Amino acid sequence: MRIAIIGGGIAGALLALRLRQASRRVEPVVYTGSSADASGASGGLTRAFESDPEACRTAAESLAELRASATLRDWAGFREIGSLYLLPAGADPAGPVAVVDEVLPGSAVVLDREGLRRAYPFRDLPAGALGVAERHAGHIHPDRLRAAALRDPGISVRRTPVLAVTPKAEVRLPDGSTLGHDAVVVAAGAWTARLLARSGLPADGLRTKQIQYTVCAADIRGLGAFVDEPTGFYGRPAEPGTFLLGLPGDRWGIDPDAVTPDADLTRRTVAHARDTFGVPVEPIRTVASFDCYHDPAGLRLRPVAAGAPVFTFTGGSGGAAKTILATSRIAAAALLA
Repeated sequence: MRIAIIGGGIAGALLALRLRQASRRVEPVVYTGSSADASGASGGLTRAFESDPEACRTAAESLAELRASATLRDWAGFREIGSLYLLPAGADPAGPVAVVDEVLPGSAVVLDREGLRRAYPFRDLPAGALGVAERHAGHIHPDRLRAAALRDPGISVRRTPVLAVTPKAEVRLPDGSTLGHDAVVVAAGAWTARLLARSGLPADGLRTKQIQYTVCAADIRGLGAFVDEPTGFYGRPAEPGTFLLGLPGDRWGIDPDAVTPDADLTRRTVAHARDTFGVPVEPIRTVASFDCYHDPAGLRLRPVAAGAPVFTFTGGSGGAAKTILATSRIAAAALLA
């Protein structure tokens, strides 16, 4: 069974690896193209807790598998530094926390405002603030994990772009050739909608967005990876004496081939960090990239058209690193069902 996977980012690479692990009768053919992808720019935050229970389960199962495998930890460069997820006042994290405790017993604990103030260096927290602290969370290097997966000898890697796909699971290449497969999965991230449109296929629910973070010189002690859901503010320790920090941007519908840093977003991120932690924060470098968003959100296998063996595997919305191990396994099983 030959399955074409268009896109050699972390989603395409892990899907190919899962297919090989599921059946040696499958030959994944990964078309990587010539464009960059978001894997190399990802902050790589990995945690189990998500406020959505479905996303929480895939994140928790991914983190549990990562921690259980020395090979995966080495491939991904996993570093366990803990994490904190700040929730809005009035939120009820009981359901997702129960999922985390089922998969990773003892990793997560809920803290109220006073508990957060005692344990973490936030200068001010709103009344009623809640946080979920995770002992076993941390971060990975998605680009390293992607590269390691593609080294599997059963995966064919073709470093050529794909011009179009057909409902018959064919891919058309720049040299004019058309190659048939049993199924095609478009896992091209921010280029997915463009390729589908060029192929005359629907791209419903897919949108591109710029993602960006800034590595800053900052002495923020006692804090690992974190996400503040009410503001979207996030970060993690980077090199010694530095922190990777980011806020959501508003550049939708971007051309992934023409992304440039948003200077205003960098300024707002630095100012927000200074206000949040009350320490000097100075920008060192800004990394601007892109990703594919889907409504409803989430990285999963989606059929492109009824009855056609053509699918998308994208829509991770900048957070695929947390769930990729579980979602790639689920997607591979669905393809082979």
